[in-house]
Amino acid sequence: MTTTSTSRAPRVPPPPRWVVRAAHVVAWSTVPSGVWRIALVLGVPVGVMEREEFLAGFPDHSPLIAMAYVLLIGAVAETASYLTLGLVRPWGEVVPRWIPLLGGRPVDHRFAVLAASLGALAVTVLWWILFFGGLLTAPSQDPGMSAGEVFFVASYAPLLLWGPLLAAVTWSYHRRHQVRAGV
Repeated sequence: MTTTSTSRAPRVPPPPRWVVRAAHVVAWSTVPSGVWRIALVLGVPVGVMEREEFLAGFPDHSPLIAMAYVLLIGAVAETASYLTLGLVRPWGEVVPRWIPLLGGRPVDHRFAVLAASLGALAVTVLWWILFFGGLLTAPSQDPGMSAGEVFFVASYAPLLLWGPLLAAVTWSYHRRHQVRAGV
């Protein structure tokens, strides 16, 4: 006969459905801008900037370096936004076993909350300042928006959701861990 110990810490309550949905929105919020940047490097007319203008910022106007740069930015943004799912999934409670040195260890929720809070603040400030301080106020030759400009804004606008939704998901994660701790 096997017995189990009842002295374990209480389990973390599951996240509310809206929090899980918000985490998924965060994870997908970086995809449209990544697609836009890849289209730019591949020479697809995206309206706001032409490929040659973009490539002028790279040594020897190299499309390979530009593509590597764009893919690296996309990978970093996707990875960072994807980590939000850890706040609503089991791997946000215990590090997956396949990760060397850390696998199987519990995640320190205080560190997760601190890192996610700083990330939420950083991406909120970054994207809101860039979007409203630069992208939308840049001088234009004509008063209307071209189809390319609409595509550009539609591609980058989801990034405005990243910070506030990450903050909401982080707050929920923090509150659920306080319930477990009995605070």
